[in-house]
Amino acid sequence: MREIAPDVWQLAGFPPHAINIYLVGDVLIDAGTRWSPGRIGRQLEDQPIRLLALTHVHPDHQGAARWVCERYGAPLACHADDRPTMEGTRPMLPANRFIALSTAFFAGPPRPVTRELKPDDEVAGFRVLHLPGHTPGHVVFFRERDRVAIVGDVLNGMNLLTTMPGLHEPPSFFCTDPAENRRSIRRLVELKPSLLCFGHGPPLSDMAQLGRFVERLAD
Repeated sequence: MREIAPDVWQLAGFPPHAINIYLVGDVLIDAGTRWSPGRIGRQLEDQPIRLLALTHVHPDHQGAARWVCERYGAPLACHADDRPTMEGTRPMLPANRFIALSTAFFAGPPRPVTRELKPDDEVAGFRVLHLPGHTPGHVVFFRERDRVAIVGDVLNGMNLLTTMPGLHEPPSFFCTDPAENRRSIRRLVELKPSLLCFGHGPPLSDMAQLGRFVERLAD
């Protein structure tokens, strides 16, 4: 586990940066896959966890959610639009074979959501922003004072097949609305972040690279 910004820690994983989990103070952001409890427990040990907050409900972000909540006595938070999926009353979205395969290998069991994240809510000093498209309830956590953004899968910081660093839109077959996700990318850029912390990929502080990437996006 390493500190990538003041009081923002990235848990180690293998391959490095492939499926990221972050600790901000006593809040865990995302929970990896159902195979992640060992990884999380070894690094957090007896660290108190006040809240588990999900950027979105996909198999590689909610997988260990129930384990984390039971192990640390932490409530679970996500956006209302992803709540039915987290609680098991709706399948993972989008409903296609790629998500179905990912669900079969990586998803964890359902878990009741304690707190619905709303725009402009505060979580560990970060502001909640609803930036949908990847899933209906995808959120980003943005800290105004230093412009650090924990962005989930609005953008990928690596090629998902090769694991090579680089900016990419998430594959369209993993998005409920690729056009809406592209609009969310533009909204993210308007925040003028200083550091992007991805669900997949190493942190990025080169905002010129982000600017060039957005310029290449077709309307």
